[in-house]
Amino acid sequence: MTKTDAGAEWRTYSGSGLPPILETALACFMEHGYHGTTIRTVAARAELSVPGLYYHYASKQALLVAIVSYAMDDLWARSTAALEEAGNDVQRKLELLVECLVLFHAHRRGLAFIAYSEIRSLTGEARTTYIAARDRQQRLMDHVIEEGVAQGVFATAYPREVSRAIVTMCTGVSQWYHAEGEHTPQELAKRYCDMTRMTVGALSPSRS
Repeated sequence: MTKTDAGAEWRTYSGSGLPPILETALACFMEHGYHGTTIRTVAARAELSVPGLYYHYASKQALLVAIVSYAMDDLWARSTAALEEAGNDVQRKLELLVECLVLFHAHRRGLAFIAYSEIRSLTGEARTTYIAARDRQQRLMDHVIEEGVAQGVFATAYPREVSRAIVTMCTGVSQWYHAEGEHTPQELAKRYCDMTRMTVGALSPSRS
């Protein structure tokens, strides 16, 4: 999703968003783990020869890097669009950012799970780049909560710890959510917004 698309459609999801080869690699990583997946396995499932796969991606590491990069870029575009929609209302910023995180980790469950769980498999500059993207994403929540505390809208005495707890709660959705479960992603997002308001000490919804 591009930044322009995200501005109007950050709540909208269709498929994985990945190119076919990466979608195949993601399915293999979900089934067998990164280290348990071979290039030959990905190529066979993608109906390519091994040289044919290497024409597009130079290595298994390149497949993982492309998947993780897509995940972080997509989440960033959606998150910044959600904050733009919220305007200057800091409580609305918090609610829409939480909604965005929950929707992403429910709709893009496999993508988010691999991006989180296979950080251990990234090497060199790819690992450094991923950590920088993850930290940049975390700072969005940090800044919103710090702003709310400064304005007296949020009562928490521990803004940094609360920020990390909220992000961890939202990203954890990818580890257990199933589409056939009790709640839709939107219903779950509403519940998480309610819990978040209590966590930061803002007990009433924003006026939106």
